[in-house]
Amino acid sequence: MTMKYKAVCFDFDYTLADSSAGIVKCFRMVIDSHGWKGIDDEQIRRTIGMTLEDAFSLLSGIKEPDQLTALHKEYSLHANTYMNPNTRFYEGSQCVLQALKESGCKTAIVSTKNKNRIDDFLQITKTNHLVDKVIGIYEVKEAKPDPEGLYLAMETLGADKKDVLYVGDSIIDAQTAMNAGVDFCGVTTGVTTASELALYPHKAIISHIEELLTVLE
Repeated sequence: MTMKYKAVCFDFDYTLADSSAGIVKCFRMVIDSHGWKGIDDEQIRRTIGMTLEDAFSLLSGIKEPDQLTALHKEYSLHANTYMNPNTRFYEGSQCVLQALKESGCKTAIVSTKNKNRIDDFLQITKTNHLVDKVIGIYEVKEAKPDPEGLYLAMETLGADKKDVLYVGDSIIDAQTAMNAGVDFCGVTTGVTTASELALYPHKAIISHIEELLTVLE
């Protein structure tokens, strides 16, 4: 199979995998421990793709950086136990990664998630050999939609902007691709609609990750 791009970079949550059950559980444990009211699970799901500090600030109204850092640490302690057991690849994700590998196309994950957690998930699912580079929140100084993570991926993979496609589910992902000057493919397996993604430059908007192979042909 001949690919249009030399490298395909992916967001992780809601793009390759659904970890929303784990994310909601960890947020809920922190929220309940602080006695915050009026925050439902859908509001939590809408923050997936943000940094944890931005998500907690949006949900709680807290603006103090030290408090937000402390909440991040609380969340991470719960995530160590509950995240990967509650994370699943979307149907077709492993087939897409395998097809890219067999075609010689380089792959990377650029996420606001902890890299170690993604690495562990790939190890558990025996798919670590299918991803050439994982860049998480601690590998960059500026989180998405800053393009730093994508730039780092491109440098590592030896790919120019014109040869890279970024695949993601959120407006943040679309903005990241735009800021990096690379092509974008939106996928509607998250909580962002096709019409919301279509407001940003894109090569395609797909409903399921396996449709990506058609886009790449």
